[in-house]
Amino acid sequence: MADDFLLDTDDLTRRMDGAMANLRTEFASLRTGRASASMLEPVMVDAYGSMTPINQVGTVNVPEPRMVTVNVWDKGLVGKVEKAIRESGLGINPQLNGTIIMLPIPELNEERRRELGKVAGSYAEHARVSVRNIRRDGMDQIKKAKADGLSEDDQKFWEGEVQELTDTYIKKIDAALETKQEEIMQV
Repeated sequence: MADDFLLDTDDLTRRMDGAMANLRTEFASLRTGRASASMLEPVMVDAYGSMTPINQVGTVNVPEPRMVTVNVWDKGLVGKVEKAIRESGLGINPQLNGTIIMLPIPELNEERRRELGKVAGSYAEHARVSVRNIRRDGMDQIKKAKADGLSEDDQKFWEGEVQELTDTYIKKIDAALETKQEEIMQV
């Protein structure tokens, strides 16, 4: 019956890779005292009745090491873009210059560094939860196959495979978090 059961570990791996990619994107948005266009990626602007990524309402540039600019294409959206940046939790104070919003990147103080470290930790925890949810999906597939006649030995084998995959990705997440926290705490 279910002797030919084959868990799609490639699918589980692909989904866990997606969780890692999402974590890297979130980490890129955390500023470390240097200007980066990617730090504005998570900022969403209420434009034309829907939440829109900031890079779809203007051009994001990094003209200097400590400055990010957003050249807003529609003059009517300048205020909304400025508000979205202010409320994003990035700790940046936007300055208007016509349709260009300038974002000077201040030096990080010790308190803000610790705060950003905690934010990085929460991003990592979300990634761990995603990986564990993917693990649960894999285990559910195995349990369903067990109900359909999968042998106990095969069940143990596949559960071990899923757990090993999960452990590998949790270690990757922890390593990425440690690296990011070191980068944040660097003066």
